[in-house]
Amino acid sequence: MDNLLPLISRHGYLFLAAVCLAEAIGFPLPAALAILTAGAVAASGKLYFFSAFAAAFFALLIGDVALYFTGRATGWALLGFLCRLSASPESCIMRSAEYFYRRGRQTLLFAKFIPGINTMSPPLAGSMKMPPQQFLAFDAMGAALYVGAYAAAGFLGSGALRAITRGLRSAGFAVEIVFAIGLAVYIAYRGLLYRKYRLLDAAPRVRVEELARRLASGGKSDILIADVRSHGYYDASSERIAGSIRIEPNNLEEEIKALSREREIYLYCT
Repeated sequence: MDNLLPLISRHGYLFLAAVCLAEAIGFPLPAALAILTAGAVAASGKLYFFSAFAAAFFALLIGDVALYFTGRATGWALLGFLCRLSASPESCIMRSAEYFYRRGRQTLLFAKFIPGINTMSPPLAGSMKMPPQQFLAFDAMGAALYVGAYAAAGFLGSGALRAITRGLRSAGFAVEIVFAIGLAVYIAYRGLLYRKYRLLDAAPRVRVEELARRLASGGKSDILIADVRSHGYYDASSERIAGSIRIEPNNLEEEIKALSREREIYLYCT
Protein backbone atom coordinates (compact mmCIF):
# COMPACT_ATOMS: atom_id res chain seq x y z
CA MET A 1 0.00 0.00 0.00
CA ASP A 2 2.87 2.35 0.86
CA ASN A 3 4.15 2.12 -2.73
CA LEU A 4 0.82 1.72 -4.52
CA LEU A 5 -0.64 5.09 -3.53
CA PRO A 6 2.10 7.21 -5.16
CA LEU A 7 2.36 4.84 -8.14
CA ILE A 8 -1.36 4.97 -8.93
CA SER A 9 -1.50 8.71 -8.21
CA ARG A 10 1.37 9.31 -10.66
CA HIS A 11 0.69 6.74 -13.41
CA GLY A 12 -3.04 6.39 -12.85
CA TYR A 13 -5.16 4.33 -15.19
CA LEU A 14 -2.28 2.75 -17.13
CA PHE A 15 -0.63 1.27 -14.04
CA LEU A 16 -3.98 0.06 -12.69
CA ALA A 17 -4.86 -1.61 -16.00
CA ALA A 18 -1.41 -3.25 -16.23
CA VAL A 19 -1.71 -4.80 -12.75
CA CYS A 20 -5.24 -6.07 -13.43
CA LEU A 21 -4.29 -7.53 -16.81
CA ALA A 22 -1.23 -9.24 -15.33
CA GLU A 23 -3.25 -10.87 -12.56
CA ALA A 24 -5.98 -11.93 -15.00
CA ILE A 25 -3.49 -13.89 -17.12
CA GLY A 26 -1.88 -15.61 -14.15
CA PHE A 27 0.85 -13.39 -12.71
CA PRO A 28 0.82 -13.18 -8.88
CA LEU A 29 0.08 -9.43 -8.68
CA PRO A 30 -2.43 -7.86 -6.24
CA ALA A 31 -5.17 -6.54 -8.53
CA ALA A 32 -7.61 -6.25 -5.62
CA LEU A 33 -5.17 -4.04 -3.69
CA ALA A 34 -4.53 -1.91 -6.80
CA ILE A 35 -8.28 -1.42 -7.34
CA LEU A 36 -8.79 -0.63 -3.66
CA THR A 37 -6.00 1.96 -3.82
CA ALA A 38 -7.38 3.45 -7.04
CA GLY A 39 -10.71 3.94 -5.29
CA ALA A 40 -8.93 5.81 -2.48
CA VAL A 41 -7.00 7.97 -4.97
CA ALA A 42 -10.28 8.75 -6.76
CA ALA A 43 -11.74 9.95 -3.45
CA SER A 44 -8.94 12.52 -3.25
CA GLY A 45 -9.81 13.81 -6.72
CA LYS A 46 -6.61 12.68 -8.46
CA LEU A 47 -8.48 10.07 -10.56
CA TYR A 48 -12.00 9.84 -11.90
CA PHE A 49 -13.81 6.97 -10.17
CA PHE A 50 -15.65 5.67 -13.24
CA SER A 51 -12.53 5.96 -15.42
CA ALA A 52 -10.58 3.89 -12.89
CA PHE A 53 -13.46 1.39 -12.80
CA ALA A 54 -13.41 1.13 -16.61
CA ALA A 55 -9.61 0.70 -16.77
CA ALA A 56 -9.66 -2.18 -14.26
CA PHE A 57 -12.82 -3.76 -15.69
CA PHE A 58 -11.66 -3.89 -19.32
CA ALA A 59 -8.14 -5.04 -18.36
CA LEU A 60 -9.60 -7.99 -16.44
CA LEU A 61 -12.02 -8.75 -19.25
CA ILE A 62 -9.27 -8.69 -21.91
CA GLY A 63 -7.11 -11.06 -19.85
CA ASP A 64 -10.02 -13.42 -19.22
CA VAL A 65 -11.06 -13.50 -22.88
CA ALA A 66 -7.47 -14.26 -23.91
CA LEU A 67 -7.33 -17.20 -21.47
CA TYR A 68 -10.80 -18.37 -22.52
CA PHE A 69 -9.89 -18.67 -26.20
CA THR A 70 -6.48 -20.16 -25.38
CA GLY A 71 -8.18 -22.75 -23.18
CA ARG A 72 -10.71 -23.42 -25.92
CA ALA A 73 -7.88 -24.10 -28.38
CA THR A 74 -5.51 -26.06 -26.11
CA GLY A 75 -7.82 -27.78 -23.62
CA TRP A 76 -6.09 -29.18 -20.54
CA ALA A 77 -2.64 -28.09 -21.79
CA LEU A 78 -3.11 -24.51 -20.58
CA LEU A 79 -4.72 -25.66 -17.33
CA GLY A 80 -1.76 -27.93 -16.67
CA PHE A 81 0.66 -25.08 -17.35
CA LEU A 82 -1.14 -22.71 -14.98
CA CYS A 83 -1.20 -25.41 -12.28
CA ARG A 84 2.40 -26.52 -12.76
CA LEU A 85 3.69 -24.39 -9.88
CA SER A 86 0.99 -25.73 -7.59
CA ALA A 87 1.97 -28.27 -4.94
CA SER A 88 -0.45 -30.76 -6.50
CA PRO A 89 -1.23 -29.88 -10.15
CA GLU A 90 -3.91 -32.56 -10.57
CA SER A 91 -5.87 -31.40 -7.51
CA CYS A 92 -5.44 -27.81 -8.71
CA ILE A 93 -7.25 -28.65 -11.96
CA MET A 94 -9.85 -30.86 -10.30
CA ARG A 95 -10.67 -28.24 -7.63
CA SER A 96 -11.36 -25.69 -10.37
CA ALA A 97 -13.34 -28.23 -12.41
CA GLU A 98 -15.43 -29.08 -9.34
CA TYR A 99 -16.63 -25.47 -9.09
CA PHE A 100 -17.95 -25.69 -12.65
CA TYR A 101 -19.39 -29.15 -12.06
CA ARG A 102 -21.34 -28.02 -8.99
CA ARG A 103 -22.21 -24.42 -9.91
CA GLY A 104 -21.87 -24.22 -13.69
CA ARG A 105 -21.60 -20.85 -15.39
CA GLN A 106 -22.48 -19.03 -12.13
CA THR A 107 -18.90 -19.81 -11.05
CA LEU A 108 -17.76 -16.87 -13.18
CA LEU A 109 -19.77 -14.44 -11.06
CA PHE A 110 -17.65 -14.95 -7.92
CA ALA A 111 -14.50 -16.69 -9.22
CA LYS A 112 -12.40 -13.52 -9.04
CA PHE A 113 -12.82 -13.36 -5.28
CA ILE A 114 -11.24 -16.84 -4.85
CA PRO A 115 -7.42 -17.09 -5.26
CA GLY A 116 -6.49 -19.78 -7.77
CA ILE A 117 -10.01 -20.16 -9.13
CA ASN A 118 -9.86 -16.62 -10.56
CA THR A 119 -7.16 -17.54 -13.09
CA MET A 120 -8.37 -21.08 -13.78
CA SER A 121 -12.01 -20.26 -14.52
CA PRO A 122 -11.66 -18.61 -17.97
CA PRO A 123 -9.47 -21.33 -19.57
CA LEU A 124 -11.61 -24.01 -17.91
CA ALA A 125 -14.74 -22.45 -19.41
CA GLY A 126 -12.99 -22.40 -22.79
CA SER A 127 -11.77 -25.99 -22.54
CA MET A 128 -15.31 -27.11 -21.71
CA LYS A 129 -16.62 -25.32 -24.81
CA MET A 130 -18.86 -22.81 -23.02
CA PRO A 131 -20.45 -20.61 -25.74
CA PRO A 132 -18.44 -17.36 -26.15
CA GLN A 133 -21.47 -15.09 -25.69
CA GLN A 134 -22.43 -16.86 -22.48
CA PHE A 135 -18.88 -16.70 -21.14
CA LEU A 136 -18.57 -13.00 -21.96
CA ALA A 137 -21.87 -12.14 -20.27
CA PHE A 138 -21.14 -13.99 -17.01
CA ASP A 139 -17.47 -13.02 -16.89
CA ALA A 140 -18.32 -9.35 -17.45
CA MET A 141 -20.81 -9.45 -14.58
CA GLY A 142 -18.20 -11.11 -12.37
CA ALA A 143 -15.54 -8.54 -13.30
CA ALA A 144 -17.95 -5.65 -12.66
CA LEU A 145 -18.86 -7.07 -9.25
CA TYR A 146 -15.19 -7.57 -8.32
CA VAL A 147 -13.98 -4.15 -9.47
CA GLY A 148 -17.02 -2.38 -8.08
CA ALA A 149 -16.68 -3.96 -4.63
CA TYR A 150 -13.00 -3.11 -4.18
CA ALA A 151 -13.16 0.33 -5.82
CA ALA A 152 -16.16 1.33 -3.69
CA ALA A 153 -14.43 0.05 -0.54
CA GLY A 154 -11.34 2.12 -1.38
CA PHE A 155 -13.38 5.21 -2.18
CA LEU A 156 -15.45 5.03 1.01
CA GLY A 157 -12.51 4.02 3.21
CA SER A 158 -9.91 6.37 1.75
CA GLY A 159 -9.25 8.02 5.11
CA ALA A 160 -8.47 4.71 6.79
CA LEU A 161 -6.18 3.67 3.93
CA ARG A 162 -4.16 6.89 4.22
CA ALA A 163 -3.82 6.36 7.98
CA ILE A 164 -2.50 2.84 7.35
CA THR A 165 -0.02 4.21 4.82
CA ARG A 166 1.26 6.83 7.27
CA GLY A 167 1.62 4.12 9.91
CA LEU A 168 3.67 1.95 7.58
CA ARG A 169 5.95 4.86 6.74
CA SER A 170 6.55 5.68 10.40
CA ALA A 171 7.24 2.02 11.22
CA GLY A 172 9.80 2.03 8.41
CA PHE A 173 12.54 -0.59 8.78
CA ALA A 174 10.58 -2.76 11.25
CA VAL A 175 7.81 -3.32 8.72
CA GLU A 176 10.35 -4.32 6.07
CA ILE A 177 11.92 -6.86 8.45
CA VAL A 178 8.54 -8.38 9.35
CA PHE A 179 7.58 -8.55 5.67
CA ALA A 180 10.89 -10.22 4.74
CA ILE A 181 10.52 -12.82 7.50
CA GLY A 182 6.93 -13.56 6.48
CA LEU A 183 7.94 -13.93 2.84
CA ALA A 184 10.81 -16.30 3.73
CA VAL A 185 8.50 -18.46 5.88
CA TYR A 186 5.92 -18.62 3.10
CA ILE A 187 8.52 -19.61 0.48
CA ALA A 188 9.89 -22.31 2.80
CA TYR A 189 6.39 -23.64 3.45
CA ARG A 190 5.55 -23.79 -0.28
CA GLY A 191 8.86 -25.53 -0.95
CA LEU A 192 8.18 -28.22 1.67
CA LEU A 193 4.64 -28.68 0.41
CA TYR A 194 5.87 -28.98 -3.18
CA ARG A 195 8.48 -31.55 -2.16
CA LYS A 196 5.94 -33.55 -0.16
CA TYR A 197 3.54 -33.92 -3.06
CA ARG A 198 6.33 -34.68 -5.52
CA LEU A 199 7.51 -37.54 -3.30
CA LEU A 200 4.03 -39.05 -3.15
CA ASP A 201 3.58 -41.12 -6.28
CA ALA A 202 -0.14 -41.42 -5.73
CA ALA A 203 -1.02 -42.23 -9.34
CA PRO A 204 1.15 -45.07 -10.71
CA ARG A 205 0.87 -45.30 -14.49
CA VAL A 206 0.85 -48.18 -16.94
CA ARG A 207 1.68 -48.04 -20.63
CA VAL A 208 -1.18 -48.48 -23.07
CA GLU A 209 0.65 -51.32 -24.81
CA GLU A 210 1.03 -53.24 -21.56
CA LEU A 211 -2.69 -53.04 -20.77
CA ALA A 212 -3.58 -53.98 -24.36
CA ARG A 213 -1.39 -57.12 -24.09
CA ARG A 214 -3.10 -58.12 -20.84
CA LEU A 215 -6.53 -57.72 -22.38
CA ALA A 216 -5.51 -59.66 -25.51
CA SER A 217 -4.12 -62.54 -23.43
CA GLY A 218 -7.48 -63.18 -21.80
CA GLY A 219 -7.22 -61.02 -18.72
CA LYS A 220 -10.54 -59.23 -19.23
CA SER A 221 -12.27 -61.03 -16.36
CA ASP A 222 -9.64 -59.78 -13.90
CA ILE A 223 -9.53 -56.18 -15.13
CA LEU A 224 -11.93 -53.27 -14.79
CA ILE A 225 -11.32 -50.19 -16.92
CA ALA A 226 -12.96 -46.89 -15.92
CA ASP A 227 -13.35 -43.76 -18.03
CA VAL A 228 -12.86 -40.78 -15.68
CA ARG A 229 -12.66 -37.98 -18.22
CA SER A 230 -14.01 -34.65 -17.02
CA HIS A 231 -17.64 -34.00 -17.89
CA GLY A 232 -16.45 -31.19 -20.17
CA TYR A 233 -14.63 -33.74 -22.34
CA TYR A 234 -16.84 -36.77 -21.90
CA ASP A 235 -19.54 -37.45 -24.47
CA ALA A 236 -21.71 -40.52 -23.96
CA SER A 237 -21.85 -41.08 -27.73
CA SER A 238 -18.07 -40.83 -28.25
CA GLU A 239 -15.70 -43.78 -28.60
CA ARG A 240 -14.07 -45.25 -25.52
CA ILE A 241 -12.21 -48.42 -24.57
CA ALA A 242 -14.43 -51.46 -25.19
CA GLY A 243 -15.91 -52.83 -21.98
CA SER A 244 -14.96 -49.79 -19.89
CA ILE A 245 -17.37 -48.18 -17.45
CA ARG A 246 -18.03 -44.48 -16.88
CA ILE A 247 -17.14 -42.79 -13.57
CA GLU A 248 -17.74 -39.08 -13.00
CA PRO A 249 -14.44 -37.76 -11.52
CA ASN A 250 -16.20 -35.14 -9.40
CA ASN A 251 -18.27 -37.82 -7.68
CA LEU A 252 -15.57 -40.42 -7.05
CA GLU A 253 -16.32 -41.00 -3.38
CA GLU A 254 -19.80 -42.32 -4.10
CA GLU A 255 -19.10 -44.14 -7.35
CA ILE A 256 -16.06 -46.14 -6.23
CA LYS A 257 -18.17 -47.82 -3.53
CA ALA A 258 -19.91 -49.82 -6.26
CA LEU A 259 -16.68 -51.09 -7.86
CA SER A 260 -15.57 -54.70 -7.47
CA ARG A 261 -12.66 -55.25 -5.08
CA GLU A 262 -11.81 -58.55 -6.79
CA ARG A 263 -10.51 -56.98 -10.02
CA GLU A 264 -7.58 -54.72 -10.93
CA ILE A 265 -8.91 -51.27 -11.73
CA TYR A 266 -7.36 -49.10 -14.46
CA LEU A 267 -8.43 -45.48 -14.95
CA TYR A 268 -7.99 -43.32 -18.02
CA CYS A 269 -8.70 -39.61 -18.32
CA THR A 270 -8.26 -36.73 -20.71
